[in-house]
Amino acid sequence: MTMPFAEPLYPINLSLAGRRCLVVGGGPVALSKARELVVCRAVVDVVAPEILEDFASLDGVICHKRPYEAGEVAGYRLVITATSDPAVNRQVFVEGEAAGIWVNSADDPANCAFALPARVRQGPLLVTFSTSGSSPALSTWLRRRYGPEFGPEYAVLVEILTEHRARLQAEGTSTEGLDWQGALDSGMLELIREGRLAEAKERLQACLS
Repeated sequence: MTMPFAEPLYPINLSLAGRRCLVVGGGPVALSKARELVVCRAVVDVVAPEILEDFASLDGVICHKRPYEAGEVAGYRLVITATSDPAVNRQVFVEGEAAGIWVNSADDPANCAFALPARVRQGPLLVTFSTSGSSPALSTWLRRRYGPEFGPEYAVLVEILTEHRARLQAEGTSTEGLDWQGALDSGMLELIREGRLAEAKERLQACLS
């Protein structure tokens, strides 16, 4: 019986752009993991005796149609295993621990150094749901239930806030202590949903003045 993480997990968002990542496995689960790494602009290698043709459509992914070779985790910053072979999952995890490499094994918490949450993306906004490995099904259900709330208007909201914050910093104005929460509570999101972007920006300006 596989057990979830017994200890509290430390939340973190990793920057993987330009960093080498390895996916061990060539099936549908491995494909989904590789796709997410590509979204994050990682440099991705895939290793497996059999690899789905769909991997060829992923930009920048290099496929190696062979078994995992002992010790190769050492050349990567992050490794994900998605195989049906527990022995391979275990080998990759043990070697990763020895080399100081973070390893996640799909649906195999005993061979994980970190957990992957269910997630919703809207531009730079990233919302995650996690049960610390206790129930991936619940994490997915929460994403399906609450994910539709985070429509494309949230990406626009982030853009407006980012631009205004950068402008204040360029003017030498501290962004600390300003009423950002009051601005967000002022109906900005509803104005964006209605396409009234100029009014949303004016509302933000008024709240922060």
